[in-house]
Amino acid sequence: MPDPVSLLSTAYGDLSAVLSSLTVAEGWEPTGCAGWTPVDLGFHLLSDARRALVALNTPAAGSADTDAVDYWTAWRPPEPGDDEELWSTRVAASVHGGLPGIAARYAETSAAAVVAAGRVRPEDLVGTQGRVLTVADFLSTLAVEAAVHHLDLVVRLDRPGPAAEPLGEVRRVLAGLLGRPLPDRWDDATAARRGTGREPLTDEDRVELGSSVAAFPLFG
Repeated sequence: MPDPVSLLSTAYGDLSAVLSSLTVAEGWEPTGCAGWTPVDLGFHLLSDARRALVALNTPAAGSADTDAVDYWTAWRPPEPGDDEELWSTRVAASVHGGLPGIAARYAETSAAAVVAAGRVRPEDLVGTQGRVLTVADFLSTLAVEAAVHHLDLVVRLDRPGPAAEPLGEVRRVLAGLLGRPLPDRWDDATAARRGTGREPLTDEDRVELGSSVAAFPLFG
């Protein structure tokens, strides 16, 4: 894994640049998250950056109970009623002034999270979402989520995607969850989309993956 702080800085900085570049009209385009617009996704990302800032300033006691790969095993497919999250997110996003307000708050919050990450040691422990993990592993989870949602954000927009380092970390985590390397034919963006169920597996993929197909999507 690359330097965790550098990884997060790249993932957050690139994502912030894209969010800040969007017009109000582009804020209502579809994204790679079904039913979500950039406004909705931007608020979700802002909430994640705030979670990062809180966790990095709240040391955890005890020992780590998860790592950068195992963290994602708690993912579950959407269930009936999950649409309520979309509506609550959209309402909250509107209170923040729509996309311009969200983009500005994301820029300052994500930058503060990167500064906070540089002030703690990689081996220090933090708690988030009921789990305890090292700072290095925590920063990986943040970068992976940012990179995957960066792909979601630009799926219908003429904007650059995530940088090589965050996408490489997504691939490393997906391979760890699968317990084997992902197909060499996949570039890292394809690996991220297919590994998370955003893009369907091809017949060729299914033949190559064999029984491992049952594990897909590895997380969503």
